[in-house]
Amino acid sequence: MKSVTRNIIAITVLLTCSSWGFFAHKRINHVAVFTLPKAMSGFYEANIDFITEHAVDPDKRRYVDSLEAPRHFLDADHYGKRPFMKLPVKWKEAAKKYTEDTLKKYGTVPWEIQYQYYRLVDDFKEHDTTDILKTSANLGHYIADACVPLHLTQNYNGQLTHQDGIHALWESRIPELFSDQYNYNVGKARYVENPLNEAFKICRSSFNCVDSVLHFERMINKSFPPDKKYETVKRSNKKVQDYSVAYSKAYNVALKGMVARRMRLAILEVGSLWYSAWVDAGQPDLNKLIEKPLSSQEKKKIQHEAALYKVGKVVALDRH
Repeated sequence: MKSVTRNIIAITVLLTCSSWGFFAHKRINHVAVFTLPKAMSGFYEANIDFITEHAVDPDKRRYVDSLEAPRHFLDADHYGKRPFMKLPVKWKEAAKKYTEDTLKKYGTVPWEIQYQYYRLVDDFKEHDTTDILKTSANLGHYIADACVPLHLTQNYNGQLTHQDGIHALWESRIPELFSDQYNYNVGKARYVENPLNEAFKICRSSFNCVDSVLHFERMINKSFPPDKKYETVKRSNKKVQDYSVAYSKAYNVALKGMVARRMRLAILEVGSLWYSAWVDAGQPDLNKLIEKPLSSQEKKKIQHEAALYKVGKVVALDRH
């Protein structure tokens, strides 16, 4: 029975939670809008629904594009116990040392962040509204993925340590249950001098959390009653097995706020790289690109959200 349950959880990971989970990705992109300076915020606020909804596009592409999957992770431990001392930052140097096939097999998320960043710079220079929004949403997704510890290890779902399902538990179940309690005020976006170095900095910090992510789940699993670990929940009008609220809470407490910290980091990094790309593009006037100004009712909603952000709160988003 336990093996069947683990298989159900594993399938859930593959089908619905291949990264932060749709809910968390949407929230990260959404809140990142409120980190932007006034010269940018009007444009992004006018298009906040697009930025939010399309935060999950890269995950959707994984089902139709065979080249998409490696862009979401970096199996850093493939390169040794201290991988970032061995793995060159620049793509050409890394490919020369390990071959392009090896890099693509074990993940390319930091280089994908760099690629999307300079694509956004070009979009800003071209004043292309549609492409600015699409690339912003994509960039936000890959940055958020790099902030997830389990995206930095070959043991991405605990399958190597008999912890199958931990991926969805850490990055989907916990945010869905507890993220309304997080403090989301991460301050204002900052200028990033070197986006590739920043991407590797994010990856290094995520990799440093991997051992704790796995260790604390093993502790909880040993001390928790087996029959209380899972429960039936309703998702998209379907009843499925998932980690129980009690088990998720115990794990979240053991992690001492790690999920919240990584989510906050993702929000700040997304806003900062959007802002930096705009600066590197020469700070074009984005107000001229607003195709549909906000209605008075929409403005009030945005003002309300901005006020909530200042005190660390956010509006509720669809969790599915």
